Amino acid sequence: MSRHRGTWRTGLAVVMAVTGGVVLPAAHADADTRQATTELRDDFNGDGYADLAVAAPAATVGGKKGAGYVAVVYGSQNGLNVTTRQVVTQSTAGVPGSPEADDAFGSALTTADLDRDGYADLVVGVGGEDTADGGTGSGLVEVLWGGAKGLSGGAALATGKAYDRLGAQGRLTVGDVNGDGAEDLVTVENQFNLRVLNGPFSREGAPGHGEQIVRDEFDSRVLDLATGDLNGDGVTDVAATENDGDEYDARRVVYWLGGRQGLAPYTTVQDRDGYRLQGGENLDIGDIDQDGFDDIVVGRAVTGYDSDLDTPAAKGGRVTWIPGGADGADGTRATHLNQDSPGVPGSAERGDGFGTDVQVGDVNGDGHPDVVTGLPGEDLGAVSDAGAVVVLRGTKAGLTGTGAQAVTQDTPNVPGSAEKLDAFGKAVHLADANRDGLADLSAGAPGENGDAGSVWYFRSGPTTVVSPNGTTTFGNTLLGTTATGARLGSGYAY
Repeated sequence: MSRHRGTWRTGLAVVMAVTGGVVLPAAHADADTRQATTELRDDFNGDGYADLAVAAPAATVGGKKGAGYVAVVYGSQNGLNVTTRQVVTQSTAGVPGSPEADDAFGSALTTADLDRDGYADLVVGVGGEDTADGGTGSGLVEVLWGGAKGLSGGAALATGKAYDRLGAQGRLTVGDVNGDGAEDLVTVENQFNLRVLNGPFSREGAPGHGEQIVRDEFDSRVLDLATGDLNGDGVTDVAATENDGDEYDARRVVYWLGGRQGLAPYTTVQDRDGYRLQGGENLDIGDIDQDGFDDIVVGRAVTGYDSDLDTPAAKGGRVTWIPGGADGADGTRATHLNQDSPGVPGSAERGDGFGTDVQVGDVNGDGHPDVVTGLPGEDLGAVSDAGAVVVLRGTKAGLTGTGAQAVTQDTPNVPGSAEKLDAFGKAVHLADANRDGLADLSAGAPGENGDAGSVWYFRSGPTTVVSPNGTTTFGNTLLGTTATGARLGSGYAY
């Protein structure tokens, strides 16, 4: 559900509060200032702080059930500031399309500076969109442009063919896969062929250097995409989790190395026995061991199949670390962790969903990216499927359970209380919202308040992910959106 974060030019604009519209700055940073500073692919308004985009693709908008919306909360020196926010739908001025039933606006989200103006842009998948060019269920990918006042205006980037569901969950990412310095958009057509739109993009949404279709010889299904530099050559690569149709025993991890001519044919990750390594449903990429090669982290939450019998740490779900190297991802050195692994809080139980979402970022500031994962099926005492989030530590030796921490709605200083079917941790996110060098955690609980959904933000510290004065929660009441069935917190921009 994501892609590896690189560096960004950022500015010093200060944002004032707004709901459902354009964010107004109190000050504006000039282009020279933005280009002189660094970091943050999530910074839509150029003030130097990571912003948060969270989806509610099932939400009702204008009476249209399942039309969907995206909420954006802007970062500040104190972390996320819920008074500086936007709610974006297809009825927002400048956003292509109009709200329709089951459009699922926000079915996938990612960020990139597509037009190279120094501001991060928000790329939005509308997986259920019917389009004039593609037909029923073709799907749509569009961009909302960043700027000094936040997100404003947009353009359609691509439509699919009938029933492609272009821009559906897990089928959208960005990265410079041809090494020309411009961000490229990677999505999926026919559920298994990669479709690459080569940037930079015009403000009308046209790719600057055409498209590349990377075909799969098998009838695979892409479950999730992520980008990073697996072989250390300076060009972005793409990794995916796949399966054969609906057969989850056939899960695998594949990757396509980037190069000057675009993406090369895919490679399947093999385990130490020479067979393809059992994959999962989602993944992220980052250099956990800091050896100069990005690594793949895979979440395998769906269990109960025959393959569990010969799959390490399968019970209750698992997280797998696959180190990168000069030849790409090396599955022979993979490490598998679940809740029965030393140091990991809790115990592995069927239905926990450990590995439901995985995200990579340095939570404690030790220089090694950590991994957060959700367990939306975790029971807390007699409260079933209340949910939890676990932080796994990154080290020089790779990913470890030692020092892992768990966060739930029953954790001290966390607002709210654990309730049945909350599904806390269904989606997770890491980004430095207060620019202190630590990746802050956000967690979604789409089942909160009878499927209305809510979002929690935790400001990280060197020893803990829950700061007494750094935790915020928000939902549909604050956003002014329809709560019924919204399932806010179903996904983030990665």
